[in-house]
Amino acid sequence: MASGRDIKRQIKSIQNQKQITKAMEMVAAAKLRRAQEAAQASRPYAEKLKEVVDSIASGTRDVKHPMLEKRPVKKTGYLVITSDRGLAGGYNANVLRKVTQTIRQRHKSNDEYVLFVIGRKGRDYFNRRNMPVMEEVTGLPDAPAFADIKSIAYTSVKKFAEGAYDELYLYYNEFVNALTQIPVEKRLLPLEDMSGSGTATSYEYEPSPEGVLEVLLPKYAETLIYTALLDGKASEFGARMTAMGSATKNATKMVSNLTLTYNRARQAAITQEISEIVAGANAQS
Repeated sequence: MASGRDIKRQIKSIQNQKQITKAMEMVAAAKLRRAQEAAQASRPYAEKLKEVVDSIASGTRDVKHPMLEKRPVKKTGYLVITSDRGLAGGYNANVLRKVTQTIRQRHKSNDEYVLFVIGRKGRDYFNRRNMPVMEEVTGLPDAPAFADIKSIAYTSVKKFAEGAYDELYLYYNEFVNALTQIPVEKRLLPLEDMSGSGTATSYEYEPSPEGVLEVLLPKYAETLIYTALLDGKASEFGARMTAMGSATKNATKMVSNLTLTYNRARQAAITQEISEIVAGANAQS
């Protein structure tokens, strides 16, 4: 059994860790609020852009664009959003497990797919398994701007349009609330046929509807990636807040249990000393 001094040292160590996890929980809670606001603020732009694209597609006969055309799938692209740091519960593990299981089911060799990765955790995970990462982005700020991922978003969309692969899937954690983040798969490209989903809004286009569509479709796909990133950031901070909250509660329980053990050991030591004193006094009488 550990000595009283060892138990007190362990209690002090856990109390220090508790202070750290409590502080991290509070920081994550503050960042979560800002991340939620950023994710909500990005949605009107994405919705308006989709409305304009729908309007063009529905008002133009025989719409043809590489991003709308389905073709035989010979190669698939995956864009995976993870975090740079850990201590976020199952945030990274859940989405990485989902994409890995999907790849194993769909593909027999590394030549049949390619990966785009946002976040250090995802990059390191795929590199350790020698999985083909075409492009990566790490070191994103807590409130990322579109410029921070513009390169990877542009490249992933452009490579599809050029025929480097025939499908592009997006993997990220969808934010539900601070306790729940759901790893999801969304097919980003080819975009769903929009020719029949336009709104009644009338627009005038210059130079032509087809020319505007040529510019807007890549922008729309890139906007979907950025919106998913903001949703993923909110999920990351929600997961970290929950994980640090659980760690703080566990630390409190451990300190309580160790304090009880320490008091019992101290009481046993006092009782033994009293017994020895009484025994010594009886021996002298």
